[in-house]
Amino acid sequence: MRCIGCPLGMQLTCFNFVPILPKSRRPNICCVTAEQTRDSRTAKCVSAAQRLTFVRNTAFRLCFLAPARAIARGTLEVTSDTIMAPLFLRLQTTAGARPEDLTALKALPLTLRHYRLNQPILRDGDRPSECSLVVDGFCVRSKTIADGRRQILSIHIPGDLPDLQSLHLATMDHDLVALSDCTLAIIAHTALKDLIRSQPTIGNIFWRDTLVDAAVFREWIVNVGQRAAHNRLAHLIVELRERLRLIGYVVDNTFAMPLTQEQLGEAMGVTSVHTNRIIRQLRVDGVLEFQRGTVTILDEDKLQELVQFDGRYLHGSPSA
Repeated sequence: MRCIGCPLGMQLTCFNFVPILPKSRRPNICCVTAEQTRDSRTAKCVSAAQRLTFVRNTAFRLCFLAPARAIARGTLEVTSDTIMAPLFLRLQTTAGARPEDLTALKALPLTLRHYRLNQPILRDGDRPSECSLVVDGFCVRSKTIADGRRQILSIHIPGDLPDLQSLHLATMDHDLVALSDCTLAIIAHTALKDLIRSQPTIGNIFWRDTLVDAAVFREWIVNVGQRAAHNRLAHLIVELRERLRLIGYVVDNTFAMPLTQEQLGEAMGVTSVHTNRIIRQLRVDGVLEFQRGTVTILDEDKLQELVQFDGRYLHGSPSA
């Protein structure tokens, strides 16, 4: 089946399964629209942007558009459940989301978009008409001042809605940037607002989510403003581990942290040179090991002595 009107002459294949590929083997993807029926046989390429569109129907099939030679042999099931699995796990654990809440969220129409490392997702001053859910990879919120220096304000992982505030704040007052190659599920504001009107409990869940987001911001202010630099880094790492552990992304005390030394410095308010010294000292002391975008905690007791971590601000249960 050919994509109708695609200037690239791409081949369109409908999958109930979609490949999960290494970054180097991921194909370029166009936006697809298709008939919302089980037997949809046509689609129209409307953009050469690297993104996918889910078409919600009874089979919840994914129209996957790519050059024929790039279509992978192995496949892995991708449904609304798998796309939203980290979000669902987080909301069930932290907000007590009910099955009917998750069913309502699962019915939202989603558009998948892939962003490359350091690619802007939203810029300061943009007026978005949609929110994003992190499906894969990491992104950050940041502010850049007049002399070009940047402060990273928050790190976002799968299951996060980093621009949920754009539902009610029309203009972005900061940047949202891909920290690694990442995939976002895009949800139109109109669809979210309709859902919240029809399901008030969803509105309460999102309201709680933004309050937890504010609590994390408060802790970051304390971290940058009051803790010594080596404590700042240790605290940032423990916080990230606890958030990743909640969605099952920590294995044997090893987890992904794709920040460079410069980016860690931007998150902590110190130079990359200072960050390098801290990392070396933590390695020498046998506390942490940084390697190829991952962190391994070597000595939990030493780490906790540095951090004195109080995770109440993460509000990890409905009663917290």
